[in-house]
Amino acid sequence: MGTLNFILDTNIIICLQKGLLAEPLPRGTFAISVISEIELRGFAGLTSPQQDWLARFLATITIVDIDSIIKEETIRLRQTTRLKLPDALIVATAMTRNAVLLTNDEQLFGVPGLTCRKLAMKL
Repeated sequence: MGTLNFILDTNIIICLQKGLLAEPLPRGTFAISVISEIELRGFAGLTSPQQDWLARFLATITIVDIDSIIKEETIRLRQTTRLKLPDALIVATAMTRNAVLLTNDEQLFGVPGLTCRKLAMKL
């Protein structure tokens, strides 16, 4: 895998699918954590069109699995922050890949060492 510019948080993917973003994604290279894939595919209320959109989206994006580096960073984050496990895994993925996390989760903007960017939502 080449250099990543951005990791997409689960909430950004949901907003993207629903057409709620007021701006396009920034130019760059994107990936998601395997945790986001699990959260998205595991949601019981997906309609058939949403499932189709998600399958097409996942086929076009790099999915970063949990490796030993992400695992250790997740453990460190859990020891030093109040992040829930899924958030800690997504944050660790961005941090260990030197990528900007695109998220609208305000809690994540306070994580030391993490570079985040919020995307504007439609009103």
